[in-house]
Amino acid sequence: MTDYDIAICGAGPAGMALAALLVRRGADPARLALVDAKPLAQAMQDPRTLALSYGSRQILEQVGAWPIHATAIHEIHVSRRGHFGRSMITRDEHQLPALGYVTRYGAIAEALGNVCARLGVAALRPVRVSGSAEAADAVTLHLACEGEGPRALRAAVLVQAEGGLFGEQQAKEEQRDYRQSAIIAQVNTSAPVAHRAYERFTGEGPLALLPQDDGYALVWCVRPDSAQALLALDEASFLARLGETFGDRLGTFTHATRRLAFPLGLNAGATGSARSVAIGNAAQTLHPVAGQGLNLGLRDAAELARCLARGATPAALAQYAALRRQDRKLAVRLTDTMARIFANDSSLQPLLGLGLAALDVAAPARAVLAELMMYGRR
Repeated sequence: MTDYDIAICGAGPAGMALAALLVRRGADPARLALVDAKPLAQAMQDPRTLALSYGSRQILEQVGAWPIHATAIHEIHVSRRGHFGRSMITRDEHQLPALGYVTRYGAIAEALGNVCARLGVAALRPVRVSGSAEAADAVTLHLACEGEGPRALRAAVLVQAEGGLFGEQQAKEEQRDYRQSAIIAQVNTSAPVAHRAYERFTGEGPLALLPQDDGYALVWCVRPDSAQALLALDEASFLARLGETFGDRLGTFTHATRRLAFPLGLNAGATGSARSVAIGNAAQTLHPVAGQGLNLGLRDAAELARCLARGATPAALAQYAALRRQDRKLAVRLTDTMARIFANDSSLQPLLGLGLAALDVAAPARAVLAELMMYGRR
């Protein structure tokens, strides 16, 4: 006997979405356990910005975690700073209400946390997993609970959904340090364009501006030494540098919140065993250039729920691995290729302008790219 059929370590968006999807597919909520080191209230205060594809919205709708507070993306403008060529992807081409949405981690955590609570999923938090041991018939988790002694639980299947940041993770099959850092902040401009997102390629890496509320979420990828220099600037000097790099398509930059930076790298691989599997960032940590991290994780959760609904068995995990192989491989190859081109002053960079110009006049190719970004490889 086991305490649970499925134990999910990591009650972030991917982990909670998996639990909710399993219940929607007939799983007994009393046989599911969500384990996380942070209380839900703390997760709900997390201000990090996340980009959701339209396909991810559909997954959240399946479990009743939509609508949430989010800003819709109607257009995506892709260009290379100071060079010929650009492309525009619009929602009208795909007859959709939006290509994607920009929200905060806390908003998704609150929506999915409320759904899991309504469904009766057991949430063990704040609880830290101190170790695990796998046997032929179950996985035993060793837990450390604040204010209590150590305890253990047994589950037929363990799902690892706690990713963490690149550089703090155990190395997987494919690991690459891009020698880039991402600077994130909220910024305002004097002439914003409603519902339009920008991906601007520069000599050091991509610069993304995602529409959020009355401003933009900034993700600026630069070399580590440049990141430290930018973090050291006062607000006015930082905004001036940002304007020089991005250009004047949105007027001038007028305000920036506190800036943070984190290292960028690839860490992906088929980490799992007969009775354990990883999803989301725990399975693949990607460069943010194509905005696929969370969306790939939610697709992981949706497919794993379909497989485990037939039974929490090694056969279900093997089937899941086979079904997800192509989508994961494509997302890893796409983001890795783009990151390497723009992280190292590659000689291929001059071809980008021509590629963007060609993409702008080739509607079928643009449609294929947009479909991949919204739904993955299906």
